[in-house]
Amino acid sequence: MRFKLFAVLTGVLLYYAAYQALWATPPIKVPATPGKEIELGNIFRIFYYHVPSAWVAFGCFLVNFIASIVYLVKRTRASDALALATAEVGLVFTSIVLLTGPIWAKPVWGIWWTWDARLTTTLVLWLIYVSYLLLRKFSEGGQTPVYAAVLAIFGFIDVPIVYMSIRWWRTQHPQPVLGGGEGSFITPEIFRVLMLNFAAFAAFAALLIYLRYRLERYRQDIDEAHAVRALQAPERMAR
Repeated sequence: MRFKLFAVLTGVLLYYAAYQALWATPPIKVPATPGKEIELGNIFRIFYYHVPSAWVAFGCFLVNFIASIVYLVKRTRASDALALATAEVGLVFTSIVLLTGPIWAKPVWGIWWTWDARLTTTLVLWLIYVSYLLLRKFSEGGQTPVYAAVLAIFGFIDVPIVYMSIRWWRTQHPQPVLGGGEGSFITPEIFRVLMLNFAAFAAFAALLIYLRYRLERYRQDIDEAHAVRALQAPERMAR
């Protein structure tokens, strides 16, 4: 019952956030180059999906990192299932980041893609977690969760690199827009809608993680039952 209620509330929140992002807020001007602004019109609205998706992906990978450490220490099936669920959902939101970024980049930069620090490290992050899921999918043997946990722990190192890339290097990507910095164009209204969409995406991600976690736990129980049955089969035949 609580899950259904949370799912309904999440749906309402997603609808209201989409309304605010796509219709209620007016288009704005953003800095393109020093001393120059661009009137983006409705293309700016992709900002409300691009940035919250990145934040949610980072949160998923953080949980994956913690769950992977717990699995290496305690070898619990629950932590392994949580690591898998958060990696899958985090990869989905990272894919949204990589898809929405070029939609923003084309009118602002005049190109769909450039190999600057932020974009390149984000693509590397996406490839790391694709590799993580491929390892879990196609590797055979009881040590697969261990190998995956180790890969997840080392792979998480790229998350702070992605976040700090625009602070460490001079990049094509805009400088931090929150906190009133030089490149900031965030008004209180934009910040409100941005946080609203972040809350909606975070709630939706939590739903997906819960469902994927439960599915993985069911799979683990079935595999364990099959393993027990396989061990008991020779005993039954011996009788």
